[in-house]
Amino acid sequence: MTTRRNFIGGLGAAGAATLVGTQAASAQDSRGGLTPAPPATELTPQQALDLLREGNDAFLRGEQTSVLTSAQRRLELARGQSPFAAYVTCSDSRVPPELLFGRGLGELFIIRNAGNTVDTVALGSIEYAVAQLQTPLVVVMGHESCGAVDAATKVVTENATFPGSIGRMVEPIIPAVLSVQNEEGDLLDNSVRANVRRVVGDLRNHSDPLLLEPQREGRLWVVGAYYDLDTGAVDFFDLPEGAH
Repeated sequence: MTTRRNFIGGLGAAGAATLVGTQAASAQDSRGGLTPAPPATELTPQQALDLLREGNDAFLRGEQTSVLTSAQRRLELARGQSPFAAYVTCSDSRVPPELLFGRGLGELFIIRNAGNTVDTVALGSIEYAVAQLQTPLVVVMGHESCGAVDAATKVVTENATFPGSIGRMVEPIIPAVLSVQNEEGDLLDNSVRANVRRVVGDLRNHSDPLLLEPQREGRLWVVGAYYDLDTGAVDFFDLPEGAH
């Protein structure tokens, strides 16, 4: 009988190959630029989070990371992938994760949709990254001026409706808006963060054992983040116990 775990394993057998040339223990080379991250299996959740922070710092400094998209890197990755983070974020064209974190090919397993929600397809993608690729970190990131969250706030405050599938798309965000509608501050900004916390909470507490077991064992962290369009900085604001 084929179990769910065996099925997932079969899907990505080719991805289990050890990557060549990713022996670097640090994200910095002698010239100050970022180098390819070690394989996911060699990183703790904290180390993976630190790589993202270092990458965002490099992005803010305007450093180039061509080594992460070179021909040699492409050849290495043809043997398999070992991304160190699964990234759930918005489809907004201003929020490209690889650029925001100075990372390159094969390093981030990205799930994008308007409003960074997690439906069945997104959840299956996250589970695949964790169960098959052994990714130690899942990040859920919202961002300033998110259009999908803004639409959800208008449903709550103006009883707005939207055509096509847009209304159904923003429905999962509405509970986050309702949870902060009486808080001080900007409703949209508060709702973006509340939406991230909602998704993070579901992945931490109400998901499949494929995600819950590695979290209990400390092999996986699920964290929240917020991207500031104006500054380019990413704030990791919803961290599990023990993270820093």
